[in-house]
Amino acid sequence: MLIPIILSGGAGTRLWPVSREAHPKPFMRIGGGKSLLEQTHERALAVSDGTTPLIVTNRDYYFLSRDELANQQVKPQYLLEPMGRNTAPAIALAAMWAMEQKNDATMLVLPADHLIKDTPSFYTAVRHAEALANDNFMVLFGIKPKAPETGFGYIEMGDAVSQHARVVKRFVEKPDAATAAKYLATGNYVWNSGMFCFKASAILDAFATYHPALLEAAQGVWKTIKAEGDKIELNAGFSSLENISIDYAVMEKAKNIAVIPGDFDWSDIGAWSAVADAIQADESGNTSNNCQNIIIDSRNTHIEAKDRLVAAVGLDNLLIIDTPDALLVADKSRSQDVKQVVSRLKASGHDAHKIHRTVIRPWGSYTVLEEGPGFKIKRIAVKPGASLSLQMHHHRSEHWVVVSGNAEVVNGEQVIALEANQSTYIPAGHKHRLTNTGATELALIEVQCGAYLGEDDIVRFDDIYGRVG
Repeated sequence: MLIPIILSGGAGTRLWPVSREAHPKPFMRIGGGKSLLEQTHERALAVSDGTTPLIVTNRDYYFLSRDELANQQVKPQYLLEPMGRNTAPAIALAAMWAMEQKNDATMLVLPADHLIKDTPSFYTAVRHAEALANDNFMVLFGIKPKAPETGFGYIEMGDAVSQHARVVKRFVEKPDAATAAKYLATGNYVWNSGMFCFKASAILDAFATYHPALLEAAQGVWKTIKAEGDKIELNAGFSSLENISIDYAVMEKAKNIAVIPGDFDWSDIGAWSAVADAIQADESGNTSNNCQNIIIDSRNTHIEAKDRLVAAVGLDNLLIIDTPDALLVADKSRSQDVKQVVSRLKASGHDAHKIHRTVIRPWGSYTVLEEGPGFKIKRIAVKPGASLSLQMHHHRSEHWVVVSGNAEVVNGEQVIALEANQSTYIPAGHKHRLTNTGATELALIEVQCGAYLGEDDIVRFDDIYGRVG
């Protein structure tokens, strides 16, 4: 039984301004119009013959993930972390879940934010890894390097353990350019992809041998899980687990480690230069995600713009990433440094590191249309049958004008039915709730007025999505 474990987390700071904390890299649509999460889920189903995958993700991404995979024939289970603790705790807990599915289950661990187009070759590599896992090896998928890349960790390969795999001699941290060139020349190194295949029992035994403290703490957390429907929630005790990668915790110490040097194409989409590489270039090396964008007398330039036309003239080796509320212009060779922008935004308290102008919520979405001192204007879209929480704001009042659809509004002690071209005023301090009672999307304009308009000025009293407290 091959059980896919999909690790879906990380803010993808080098892919700002498209990837942000509230809408990170796994939800980006690269290659074929589907999100990276959806593509990973489909690969996992195909290679495991439809076995239900487990997606390990942050609690905040549960509803977004579920909506993203709503059309999939086989729905996953979700293991929800209250905060990030790197890959070792995630894999240890996933192994405990896999053992409950079947004692001798084999785990295929896949990050949710990788792009693989040559799926037949990937499936072949998985079958080879599965065979080795049955012989009690813990298997890594290496990627044959195509260039002296400094953004990846490397694996030095030793003797062959099968026709398709070799012993892991050592792990190497991200090298400088000269060292990476030496690795490429020897032909004895592969990129560490972060994908694994092993028996659930084997990885738990490895934790017991090489990091027993983490295993004991994780077992304590597992005893207190709350399982309901398709989700398993981890409690606050998860925060006490060590923040450590599976490589540091186990793989660099264990002896029964093999690596398969993969022949399939692969990208971790770690920076905008990798996004550009995933798109067919024109004769001058230019790429764009939108055929309406105009590129004239330019070379090796990438444009990412969905909401408006972008024209580039006389440029060389640039990245232009346009979103409704932020624009990035960078030298393509500096794509790894985009994360410094995010650090600056965080330090200054600017929301652009975390949220987009359009923010996805379990009940639908809202888009900030305009804002200034003392006011903010939003367009709110609510799914049929969905409902916002019963809530209150201390510092702002709100005016709601229905544009289309049917709404039921709780406003203080009143319950009001509203339809298109009708409105209501909600003073600061009033409990209120919005519900879509119709069969189509409810759209309304919200005008906020007040001295403080931050999204954290909200007190929830009741919520069908479990967000109270």
